[in-house]
Amino acid sequence: MAASGAVEPGPPGAAVAPSPALAPPPAPDHLFRPISAEDEEQQPTEIESLCMNCYCNGMTRLLLTKIPFFREIIVSSFSCEHCGWNNTEIQSAGRVQDQGVRYTLTVRAPEDMNREVVKTDSATTRIPELDFEIPAFSQKGALTTVEGLITRAISGLEQDQPARRANKDATAERIDEFIVKLKELKQVASPFTLIIDDPSGNSFVENPHAPQKDDALVITHYNRTRHQEEMLGLQEEAPAEKPEEEDLRNEVLQFNTNCPECNAPAQTNMKLVQIPHFKEVIIMATNCENCGHRTNEVKSGGAVEPLGTRITLHITDPSDMTRDLLKSETCSVEIPELEFELGMAVLGGKFTTLEGLLKDIRELVTKNPFTLGDSSNPCQKERLQEFSQKMDQIIEGNMKAHFIMDDPAGNSYLQNVYAPEDDPEMKVERYKRTFDQNEELGLNDMKTEGYEAGLASQR
Repeated sequence: MAASGAVEPGPPGAAVAPSPALAPPPAPDHLFRPISAEDEEQQPTEIESLCMNCYCNGMTRLLLTKIPFFREIIVSSFSCEHCGWNNTEIQSAGRVQDQGVRYTLTVRAPEDMNREVVKTDSATTRIPELDFEIPAFSQKGALTTVEGLITRAISGLEQDQPARRANKDATAERIDEFIVKLKELKQVASPFTLIIDDPSGNSFVENPHAPQKDDALVITHYNRTRHQEEMLGLQEEAPAEKPEEEDLRNEVLQFNTNCPECNAPAQTNMKLVQIPHFKEVIIMATNCENCGHRTNEVKSGGAVEPLGTRITLHITDPSDMTRDLLKSETCSVEIPELEFELGMAVLGGKFTTLEGLLKDIRELVTKNPFTLGDSSNPCQKERLQEFSQKMDQIIEGNMKAHFIMDDPAGNSYLQNVYAPEDDPEMKVERYKRTFDQNEELGLNDMKTEGYEAGLASQR
């Protein structure tokens, strides 16, 4: 059964004229602020709009904000004081991501119903236990909770029930029975599965156990199909002409781009670098002269290795913090002493030192207003403070710990200070990837031998 697309009957309002007195222009450097109850300057922009229900003037409020561990979004809310009509929705303020994302959440306890959820209009929501699905583009985007998603679906199904009962429609009784099952889910009498599949990659489900791994939540990134590309309105780029081969090892290439923070024009520098005892990598750095934002990213310059790599370093001395480190986008990081695990694609690719990566992890975990705000759980707040203190002890060399890098693609690297001899504190393991790991890397469907014969037969 699919939920009715009539949950959002229409747009919140047609803009007539902005009110300068109510909507002061925000500072360009702080257009998207993180959600914070203590930020008094973060106020919504109010625009007088036409109500599409009674055709009187109502008020639309727009809030440009940033979700922790996610990205920028636009929250809009419309209300009409004449007829009482109101409507809310969200829109992603960023671009369509390179890959789609699928969140699979096993709801076991009532606390799971309070998880924050960002659902875009291109996301499909499914509950397999009830054979229930909300198709893509049938609802507007929403910033809500798991319980809010179910309540929204119930409202959509109940909307046309009076008309069905008046017409003695046979489906009215079946829909009533199904609504009862949805309401039972909100009590969490038994576990159920919630799947949010977004080809645009802009949906999000909160992990309330950060910085620990969430066993109830599985996040899968995947390559979009041709049908999903067309659904999102993305066109395939025409194949570029093959340029003449040039030696780029001694050159720094520059190309124009936009700053991810203020969207001002900026330049990105790209350089091909050979890492000793490893391989070639591509380092890209962007520096915005308008807002001062700086970012760098590392891409592997070679192919996926035949075997995965697991590097285990026993941190015993402060000098270990100076080791060079290359973390690819496919690499996960684990610190068993802190019960901490950093998944693939988080923090992106980085070429830094061990100290630099640990500081980035500490900043990612501790600067989360969802877990440190006024509504945060005191126990969770204590765990985060304890995590930060232990991380500082590791960085200062006052606490021994194991640092594990697991890269199924084999494109990550940790400096061996004893090279070319073996490092007594570092263990490098090569392992055969599992089917699921090959699936995440897109290798199961990749054919590298005998593909010429298959193309010839198709012609």
